Amino acid sequence: MAAVETMRKIVDKELNGAGITANCVALGSIATDMFFEGTTEETIKNMVDACPLRRLGEPEDWIISFGDRMIKGDCNICVFKSFNGLVAISSWISFLSAMALGYLYLFPRFQLVKRSSYGIPDSNVSNGTCNVFEGSWIYDKNYPLYDASKCPFVERGFNCLANGRKDGGYAKWRWQPKNCDIPTFNARIILEKFRGKRVVFVGDSLSRTQWESLICLLMTGVEDKNTVYEVKGHKITKNIRFLGVLFSSFNLRIDFYRSVFLVQHGRAPRLAPKWVKTALRLDKLDDISHEWIDSDVLIFNSGHWWTKSRLFHEMRCYFQVGNSLSLAMPVISGFKRALETWASWAETMINTNRTRVFFRTFESTHWSGKKWNTCKVTQRPWSKTNGRERSGVSEVIIKVVKKMRIPVTFMHVTPMCAFRSDGHVGRWSDNPNVPDCSHWCLPGVPDTWNEILLSFL
Repeated sequence: MAAVETMRKIVDKELNGAGITANCVALGSIATDMFFEGTTEETIKNMVDACPLRRLGEPEDWIISFGDRMIKGDCNICVFKSFNGLVAISSWISFLSAMALGYLYLFPRFQLVKRSSYGIPDSNVSNGTCNVFEGSWIYDKNYPLYDASKCPFVERGFNCLANGRKDGGYAKWRWQPKNCDIPTFNARIILEKFRGKRVVFVGDSLSRTQWESLICLLMTGVEDKNTVYEVKGHKITKNIRFLGVLFSSFNLRIDFYRSVFLVQHGRAPRLAPKWVKTALRLDKLDDISHEWIDSDVLIFNSGHWWTKSRLFHEMRCYFQVGNSLSLAMPVISGFKRALETWASWAETMINTNRTRVFFRTFESTHWSGKKWNTCKVTQRPWSKTNGRERSGVSEVIIKVVKKMRIPVTFMHVTPMCAFRSDGHVGRWSDNPNVPDCSHWCLPGVPDTWNEILLSFL
C-alpha cells in the first residue's frame, strides 16, 4: 500500500499544478480503495460532483470554445484553458492506468486468496485456480485449536496425550495450500453461521473422528459447555449406529451415522455356500439412509473396510446384486458398484437447494512391513509422500462423483494425509497392545479436514 500512496502523492502534485484539486485525486483513488473498503455508488457520485474537471465543461465545449476564441483573437486565453483541460485529462487517464497496472503488479494474489477463503472448488471437482488440497504442512505454535482434555466428545482411543504420548508436536502442524489460504478458524463466527442448521456425517470410524473433531472445534466458541450434549445421552462407542450432539444455544445439530459400506450389509442368500456368512447388497443403500436426507451439510466417507482381508477372510462377506451372489467380483469393482448406488440415491433423494454434499477421499495410512502390519509413528511429518498420495479407492470416488448430475464436492485429502506419518494413534490408543496406523490422534489431522470443510461453506 505504500507504493500506491506514493503514486497518489505524485499525481496529486501534478494535477494541482494544472489547477485540479485533491478531490479529483481522491476520486481516482477510489478505483483501488473501493475494492478494499466497499466504497458506495453514492460516495463516487459526490466525489465526481466535487471534482473541478466539471468546471471545464464537456470536451466538445472546449473544442468549440477554442475555435470561437481563435476567430476573436482570444487565442492566448483559449489555449491556456484548453491546455489545462488536456493536461487534466491526460493526467487523469495516466493515473487510472498506473493504478490498474500497479494493482495487478502489487496484488496479483488478492482475488485468488479472497476466492479461496470461501470454498473452491464449487462442485464435482477439486482443481482450479486454487486447489486447497495441494500444499505443505507448516509448524505453527498457535496449534492445536482445542484441548482434548476439555472436550468430552473426544473418545479415549483418539486422545493420544491422555494415553501416554509425550511428543505433542504432532498437533502443531497447519496445512498451507500452495496458492491460497485457509481462513483462520473462528468458532463464534461459524456457530452463528450454522445457527438452526443440521450437519450430518456418514461413514466409518474415520468419519466419527471428523465428527468428534468438529464438535470440539466449535465448543471453543461456547461459554456454557453444558449447553452442548448428546441428544439421547449415548456414550461414544465404536459400533454405535447413531450419535447426535446439540448445541442448544444455537439450535445446531451435528450427527454421525455409522455406515461403513454405505450399502446394506446382511445375511447371505439362502442358497449361498456355507462358508459365506454375510453379503453386501451393492444395489441397495443402507436402510438408515432416509435419516440422512433432512440436513444442511452432508459429509460421506467409505473405504477402510473395503479390503480382501476384512471382507473375504474376517467377515466371510461377498457381494450380492439382486438375487445373485458374486464370489469372484474384485473388491474395487464392488466398491465402485456400491458408490454408483449411492450416487443414484443422492441424485434422486437429496434437495441440493438446501443440502451441500461432500465426499471425503481415502485417508492415507502408514502401515509398513511385508505383511503390511507394522506401525511406526514418527515424531515429524514425512518430507515426501513416499507413494502414499495415490489410492485406488480415492480414484474410484473421484470418477463416480465427477459423473454425478448433482453438485457434490469431493475432499481429496489422500495426498495431504500421506505426509502425516506422525499423526496416527499408534500405540497411544485405549488398547496399546494393538498398534494403529489408520486412525488419527485428536487434536490433529482431522481438524484440518474440518478447517477445509468450513472454508467451502
